Amino acid sequence: MKNSPLFNTARLGPFTLKNSIVLPPLTRSRSSQPGNIPNDLMATYYRQRSGAGFMVTEGTQIEPRGQGYAWTPGIHSAEQVAGWRKVTEAVHAQGGVIFAQLWHVGRVSHTSLQPGGAAPVAPSAIAAQNVSVFVETGPGTGALSAPSQPRALSREEIGELVQFYAQAARNAVAAGFDGVEIHCANGYLINQFISAHSNQRDDEYGGSLANRLRFLREVTQAVADVVGKDHVGVRFSPLFESTEEARVYLGLVEEDPRHTYLEAIKVLEGIGIAYLSIAEADWDSAPELPQAFRAAVRQAFSGAIIYAGKYTAERGNRVLEAGWGDLIAFGRPFIANPDLPERIARGLPFNALEAASMYGGTAKGYIDYPVYEG
Repeated sequence: MKNSPLFNTARLGPFTLKNSIVLPPLTRSRSSQPGNIPNDLMATYYRQRSGAGFMVTEGTQIEPRGQGYAWTPGIHSAEQVAGWRKVTEAVHAQGGVIFAQLWHVGRVSHTSLQPGGAAPVAPSAIAAQNVSVFVETGPGTGALSAPSQPRALSREEIGELVQFYAQAARNAVAAGFDGVEIHCANGYLINQFISAHSNQRDDEYGGSLANRLRFLREVTQAVADVVGKDHVGVRFSPLFESTEEARVYLGLVEEDPRHTYLEAIKVLEGIGIAYLSIAEADWDSAPELPQAFRAAVRQAFSGAIIYAGKYTAERGNRVLEAGWGDLIAFGRPFIANPDLPERIARGLPFNALEAASMYGGTAKGYIDYPVYEG
């Protein structure tokens, strides 16, 4: 495998990456409490996986209202910035390139996670269905819960949120990140603005698709103005089948997903960002994206394209060879195999994933997965 396209160098903005393997955003809920602060444990976790050509952190909330799951890290306080600096220094010492994923969950939250126990915020006061949030029930313990009823954002608050994204990007620069990825997937805040299912506003942020894409455009431009457009990526999760799994795992299925996402990609192409990340369905027997859509994405976007979603090395190589994408992300395999690129290159067996330690906990199931000996 070491001569496969996965091990070709790749261009991403100003960076020449050592291979085409990506560690994608993976929620692990290991931040220190109180304060959702990145820590030494997290620095070790990312350092162990710096054999990837490119790395993106787990989602990190841009403000306190952006949290939807217990113990996820933020990037809005000085303590959080200092914690993330430990991560970037550890990765850079290994020659890695790492972006921070900027995250706001919007309506996919619970009053117990919101400042003052307030309602979560959203484009419209429409509750999220068929998804769960994770709330703390005691020190180190938690439980799944239905999201709380959100309230609609005012136009003034939408403008403030754009600036929260810009400030989070400044904080990422201060923390030493090489760039930022804007989380616009999985039914979270920006996805909620894009979708006609969750956005029923009657002002300039709702109604037509052009209006529903306004928040995406404003956030991406504001972030690009801070870090430079060639240091920005955006993640989408376009869905083409309205199934229960689709709603639970990836979010919202549009009436015309091809048109919706190609128009969104045109917005990003106009700004000139470095890359587009496409999160595909990753459950058992999940459908693949239509080849015609992949080809249309490639034609519409001139930057690097990352694909993620239950990829094997063989499937990733097929996408690279077809020219549809430039980099391939491996999620769960990278959790269980910190030396994943080496294992792929040498055709070595993989460690099994311990599902019970995916979210929250200690070093167990986080930084204790062994590298291959021999």
